[in-house]
Amino acid sequence: MNLYPLGKALCSAIFYPFYRIKVIGKENFPKDGGVLLCTNHIDNLDPPVVGITCPRTVHFMAKEELFELPILKSVLPNVKAFPVKRGMSDRQAMRKALTLLKEGKVVGLFPEGTRSKDGQLQKGLAGAGFFALRGDAVVMPCAIIGPYKPFKQLKVVYGKPIDMAPYRERKASAEEVTAVIMAEIQKLIETNN
Repeated sequence: MNLYPLGKALCSAIFYPFYRIKVIGKENFPKDGGVLLCTNHIDNLDPPVVGITCPRTVHFMAKEELFELPILKSVLPNVKAFPVKRGMSDRQAMRKALTLLKEGKVVGLFPEGTRSKDGQLQKGLAGAGFFALRGDAVVMPCAIIGPYKPFKQLKVVYGKPIDMAPYRERKASAEEVTAVIMAEIQKLIETNN
């Protein structure tokens, strides 16, 4: 059962007025083809907020523990999320993400791997670079600029797609590509704060 459209409508009705969400750069988002959407992570509400502001359906990679929680275990798969084991190489999650990208879908991930405790951008994990290099997709940097406070403006900024061709050609490392992605996210935070 696909609950994505219903979830998007419900979350939009609540979050847009409550957090006065302002979306910047939506026109930068590719209309079709595989997209690796890389976003900073400042709150548990980041996935639904990105989900409602993104012009396309996002397949979020979510930590496996969430799929063990009573309500979420039945909801998450129906809103296009799929589990990933943190702290180890999860081949099943890797295959799933690469397949989705190859099929021209949008895969969303938080390169930091976990929420930032102080709201500052943390170092990204190599996984983002791995998917960026191996996936047949463009990379979209996205910044959520908080705080999540009722009736205080929350911004979601979509940058310009990062062309991965030069990095693939010279066989750049996953770490280097992750650093490039994180620098783009940092730039979005600084220019829109």
